[in-house]
Amino acid sequence: MKKRKIPLRICIGCQQQKSKRELIRVVRTPAGQVELDPSGKKAGRGTYLCRCHSCFKAALAGKRIERSLKHPVSLAVIELLTEQLTPGAEDEQ
Repeated sequence: MKKRKIPLRICIGCQQQKSKRELIRVVRTPAGQVELDPSGKKAGRGTYLCRCHSCFKAALAGKRIERSLKHPVSLAVIELLTEQLTPGAEDEQ
């Protein structure tokens, strides 16, 4: 039986390659709105983040989310990302 290929993506916080299911996708829709994409299938330009706080802080400090989406990110999206982070995931890497 043939093994299925597991899609890998790079976290913009820690720059590590992980499976797509482990990461949170942030997408800029064709309408220009920045939102979270839990399904991973929305149309638009996307970027991926780990669920740990250190990756999120690194991505915010370096403005990596805005640079990778080529669009400014609102405070509402930042708050949603903060809520979705796994508590206690600081030591994960």
